[in-house]
Amino acid sequence: MSRLIVDGTEVEVPAEFTLLQACEEAGAEIPRFCFHERLSVAGNCRMCLVQVKGAPKPVASCAMAVRDLRPGPNGEPPEVMTRTPMVKKAREGVMEFLLINHPLDCPICDQGGECDLQDQAMAYGVDSSRFHENKRAVEDKYIGPLVKTIMTRCIHCTRCIRFVTEVAGVPELGAIGRGEDMEITTYLESAMSSELQGNVIDLCPVGALTSRPYAFQARPWELQKTESVDVMDAVGSAIRVDVRGREVMRVLPRLNEDVNEEWISDKTRFIWDGLRTQRLDRPYVRDGGRLRAATWPEAFARVAEKVKGTSPQRIGAIVGDLAAVEEMYALKGLMSSLGVTSIDCRQDGAALDPAAGRASYLFNATIAGIDTADAVLLVGTNPRLEATVLNARIRRRWLTGRLKVGVVLGDRPDLTYGYDYLGAGPETLAELADGVGSFADTLKSAERPMVIVGQGALTRPDGAAVLSLAAKLAVDVGAVGPEGDVGWNGFCVLHSAASRAGGLDLGMVPGEGGRDVAAMLDASAKGDLDVLFLLGADEIDVPAGAFVVYIGTHGDRGAHRADVILPGAAYTEKSGTYVNTEGRVQLANRAAFPPGDAREDWAILRALSDSLGHRLPFDTLDQLRARLYQDHPHLGRLGVIEPADAAAVGNLAQRGGKLTKASFVTVISDFYLTNPIARASAVMAEMSALARARREGATGTHG
Repeated sequence: MSRLIVDGTEVEVPAEFTLLQACEEAGAEIPRFCFHERLSVAGNCRMCLVQVKGAPKPVASCAMAVRDLRPGPNGEPPEVMTRTPMVKKAREGVMEFLLINHPLDCPICDQGGECDLQDQAMAYGVDSSRFHENKRAVEDKYIGPLVKTIMTRCIHCTRCIRFVTEVAGVPELGAIGRGEDMEITTYLESAMSSELQGNVIDLCPVGALTSRPYAFQARPWELQKTESVDVMDAVGSAIRVDVRGREVMRVLPRLNEDVNEEWISDKTRFIWDGLRTQRLDRPYVRDGGRLRAATWPEAFARVAEKVKGTSPQRIGAIVGDLAAVEEMYALKGLMSSLGVTSIDCRQDGAALDPAAGRASYLFNATIAGIDTADAVLLVGTNPRLEATVLNARIRRRWLTGRLKVGVVLGDRPDLTYGYDYLGAGPETLAELADGVGSFADTLKSAERPMVIVGQGALTRPDGAAVLSLAAKLAVDVGAVGPEGDVGWNGFCVLHSAASRAGGLDLGMVPGEGGRDVAAMLDASAKGDLDVLFLLGADEIDVPAGAFVVYIGTHGDRGAHRADVILPGAAYTEKSGTYVNTEGRVQLANRAAFPPGDAREDWAILRALSDSLGHRLPFDTLDQLRARLYQDHPHLGRLGVIEPADAAAVGNLAQRGGKLTKASFVTVISDFYLTNPIARASAVMAEMSALARARREGATGTHG
């Protein structure tokens, strides 16, 4: 630790702190444009100038470390001043230079009201300029459908360049020219391909990079802001949903150091137009092969008529990828009261079983644990597509030079970091478990190894055997501590569905004599299943035969197959609990209201239970949660990861099973179209078409 004096106040900070960080630690406010805590230091805006005692001129506080300061002649701590006349004049001069070429178009700029340049010009600038020459004009660049560019506003802070190069790992932005001829560009004016590119909108301190879909839609002071949680993947990124009236206008990231830091994926950020289109806003029933609008009592009566004439053994329920814990709990309660044991939350058929213990299906090392890992084996997963923000954290650790990455997957994934491609399928995994190969030695010699198993390895006929083999490998290389040890547990299951971990926590799997998803679909085709409830399950094709009751939000695959549609609420329209892939319990708050006659899913199930003659024992969400927390206490501890017993991994390792030779295949073929909200989004459809064209261009195929 080093001591220094900031504006007369002595503080003690780490020697590697920059002066900017030290000053803020002392309570001083330092303006900045180019500096960002998560990016490398550029030192090119000079807005953060401070005065250091003994220095002949102002110093850029972002580019000088505390350790670089010299003590006074008698050993006094170095002294830094942030409010002297020299500093004031220097900042005013910098601001005057920045505004020489900046256009006076604030009234039409989407950044108006939340613009760093506006705020700092008010706080640190002067009321007039001495420069009256013509302003520089720069041609706008096309960088894709997501980010709108007005490059005349650019102040060359280079945050966007550093982000795409360092964090996103897809260096598509750069600078050409020097001085006033400098321009930020993608060189060939092509669309950016990173799944994190939207974050440059938040990073840009002026209106040079703004959201293209949100352009001219609203002003920030018009919006109601609600803190929530993302459900586009299983990471559970912290988000803020901005709403005007009944419509979601945009989605922004919130800070959560343990999960997403301050980044979100493009699917998370730009999904909001899909919340408006193809919505189910009233109940429907199928008559004569066609769906027609109906009232709630009529829809409930149709379901009750069918259920009451059917035995429990011929009824099933499947949970989709976006369901909150509350509606899953209500569905499980309703099915239990009917005597139904065919219920499953593993829509993709993943071989995960809560009976094996929580450690058998969680990302046990935690997302933040990646920061301390020194070897990672990716089995049947492409985290760039399945958990984009988590992939960025792996990249950050890899950049330190202290992480080795190995991949076992059928196709060589285009990750944003270097890795050893080890093989395609279970045979490679078996060799690693036997200690064959250099990467097996890397895992054994690592202090904190991680084995990350993706759904591509589990949604196969031999998924249970693969999971057991991966657990055996994790135990053998020391990724899992001794039995009962609550320390490092490097056995990690990476989910791709937001509802999956919560569903497994609730035990949403077939009971005694019950069917899983595959068996239910097979039974429907054979005529052995009469009624099937789909709670937002849109990633499966239900064969003709069963009477399908669909509770969901969009006119997607589940609604097309349904005989009765009960319109539900999207994740922004209800208060719901979600458990992310690491087991962290988080709450998504309601930001808007469902359209038309749509209702929250738990309320639909509660009303339906009356019609079925098996009334659920709660009338309000608070009553439901009281029972939920009574049955599953850990679900009431928001923001907390309930520790999972590592002994479950050892038990899992002993199960074994027969392996096939088929290669692992990632479960996500199109990053932008993974759920009904995404498929209803015009922005996601455009991004999907671009990505497909890019793939076909890279492989030379067309079709």
